[in-house]
Amino acid sequence: MMVSRSQDSSGWVELNFGPQHPSTHGVLRLKAKLDGEIIREVEPIIGYLHRNAEKICELDYYCDALIYFDRMDYVSAMNMEVGVPGGSGEAPWCATPPERAQWIRVIMAELNRIASHLVWAGTFGLDLGMLTPPFFYCFIEREKILNIFAEACGSRQETNYMSIGGGVYQDFNDKIIYMIEEFLSSFPKRLEEIYNIFVKNDIFISRTKGVGVLKREVALDYGVTGPMLRASGVEYDVRKAEPYLVYDKLNFDIPVSFKGDTLARFLVRFEEMRQSVKILKQAIKKIPDGPYFNPKAKKSLMTRLRGGEGEVYARTESPKGEFGVYLVGDGGVKPYRVHVRSPPMFKNLSVLPVLAKDQMIADLIAISGSIDLVFGEVDR
Repeated sequence: MMVSRSQDSSGWVELNFGPQHPSTHGVLRLKAKLDGEIIREVEPIIGYLHRNAEKICELDYYCDALIYFDRMDYVSAMNMEVGVPGGSGEAPWCATPPERAQWIRVIMAELNRIASHLVWAGTFGLDLGMLTPPFFYCFIEREKILNIFAEACGSRQETNYMSIGGGVYQDFNDKIIYMIEEFLSSFPKRLEEIYNIFVKNDIFISRTKGVGVLKREVALDYGVTGPMLRASGVEYDVRKAEPYLVYDKLNFDIPVSFKGDTLARFLVRFEEMRQSVKILKQAIKKIPDGPYFNPKAKKSLMTRLRGGEGEVYARTESPKGEFGVYLVGDGGVKPYRVHVRSPPMFKNLSVLPVLAKDQMIADLIAISGSIDLVFGEVDR
């Protein structure tokens, strides 16, 4: 580990973990105070990757801002693009996307949810010393999703696929439909194989069960959302609480656990992937014919908020939690103010000192890994 040590007057050893370390999943620095091998205090230190994305968005046109959202949670670009305010009716914008475009957005968002959870599962296994089976198996399946994205928009990860108010920039063709159906036919079996590699490993269970317990009340106090919140017994998902796009026309369940530990967060995320498959199978059958783009919302410099002035806040369910975007318009073609509620990374990371207190130093990796950190959004 890349660490430095010092000793204070209490006899505790101060250990710096990161910011350059593979198990911090980005440039996270954890300053821990240890009593032997027990963590008494830990302080997450961020800011090493700050890119000022919100202020850059304020200097650019509305229609060009999506590329910066792609690069926040960069393994969930489709979900970041869905998060730009609007929901099903795109009420804040001058144009409304066609119904077909809304179904396409749901399909892409759920595919990206699976891809994001696969990245997390593979790297989480890697953190705990499980190299070949989980890591490579997860990335093999993720590769199939990225190939679908590449066929749809020409890009694998930072996609720039969705248009503000217009819909999507490229329709689904027969090849894309075929690739999605092929993925949905093979992935459930592969997902169970990956799942069993984890849960049938006694070392994995011993390193996650009862470790880093997040109590329901603490999760709510800290504003934790997403799989971490649901793993602590709170059945809250924006797709159900405030349905957007066409989620109210789809049948799916919200995975919940009441254990609140690292293992519970693992189990919730795997069940979320199963539910995403359930959503995708319904959506691919229900997707209607028609236009995929509203011609009134051509990608021009004239895109603006409806009415020109005002403010809007919209929330969506990203793979890591509740993702919110706040915009203020002053009548121009550029936003006056942009602010992002970074759910998973910033809010969820804030509870790490509570989860790690009085745990073994060896458990710090498992606990921080269960948060699913992507620092493009923390240090946006």
